[in-house]
Amino acid sequence: MNEKKVTEESVYILAIESSCDETAAAVVKDGREVLSNVISSQIALHTQYGGVVPELASRKHVEKINQVITEALLEAGMSLGQMTAVAVTYGPGLVGALLVGVSAAKALAYGAGLPLVGVHHIEGHISANFIENPELAPPFLCLIVSGGHTHLVIMKDYGEFEIIGRTRDDAAGEAFDKVARAIGLGYPGGPKIDRAAKEGNPHAMEFPRAKIEGSPYDFSFSGLKSAVLNYLNHEKMMGNEVNRNDLAASFQNSVVEVLVGRTISAAKEYGIQDVVIAGGVASNSALRAAMEAACGREGLRFYHPSPVLCTDNAAMIGAAAYYEYKKGVRSGWDLNAVPNLKLGER
Repeated sequence: MNEKKVTEESVYILAIESSCDETAAAVVKDGREVLSNVISSQIALHTQYGGVVPELASRKHVEKINQVITEALLEAGMSLGQMTAVAVTYGPGLVGALLVGVSAAKALAYGAGLPLVGVHHIEGHISANFIENPELAPPFLCLIVSGGHTHLVIMKDYGEFEIIGRTRDDAAGEAFDKVARAIGLGYPGGPKIDRAAKEGNPHAMEFPRAKIEGSPYDFSFSGLKSAVLNYLNHEKMMGNEVNRNDLAASFQNSVVEVLVGRTISAAKEYGIQDVVIAGGVASNSALRAAMEAACGREGLRFYHPSPVLCTDNAAMIGAAAYYEYKKGVRSGWDLNAVPNLKLGER
């Protein structure tokens, strides 16, 4: 292997991500330059079950973890000994899946005599925005939308967060998956609803937009999901055929309207000029277009990662780990998986 020349002042991080159903490894330089980003997806495996099966996910991680790490180093043209540190997602996520990545990272770091940096998965999603937007720096407002999280967060500084809104029940991505299953689109729901909605009328059906009294920036999608299911049941009882594309578009429109509205309101109230989105649902084309238009109207700057950096990947973990490393954060050999880890906790 023709290894890259390493400059003393640069920080090279081997990052590992295995929190759900992607086994991923990446090499990231100075938090912003991706030298490799290898992802082994399990979508085909879990599609036949209609969702992620935790034990199967863990087994697949065990099979793939060494392979993706080797590929990431080869693609970067570097060796483990040239790394500055090893980083890994240690929460939140599926406990068995997280343990595979954490165990691999600890073994590599210990064997090579490198520092270990544990990274919060959601901090990784936020940090994905740094990779393609070199001018972006805190403070900014971030809408995090994924299968497990819907948060409005102010990133005050690198690694410093204030959560100003969160979902009270279903996350946006979870609602997408459940509605997609109900209307026969299958798993994964987000991309399939996005595609179907392009062929539908977003105003064909009117679904509720929940507001939380006393918490203007919190979210609730359980009522919306129930409204869709009730609509489907009613139409079935009446013997009416449901236009699946119209339903997908109308549901998606309800979600997007709430997400964008609360994000823009928060940006204005807190006087923040930079708005970013992150997480798997941040790749939704309707959300991106609506947020860009709303930010344009309000004179706000809007940033988002490419779709490949919205879904789970290790490059985002390497980006987050760089700033933690520079702040002096080091994890001990007792680092463990924390499936319910809160943002800002260590």
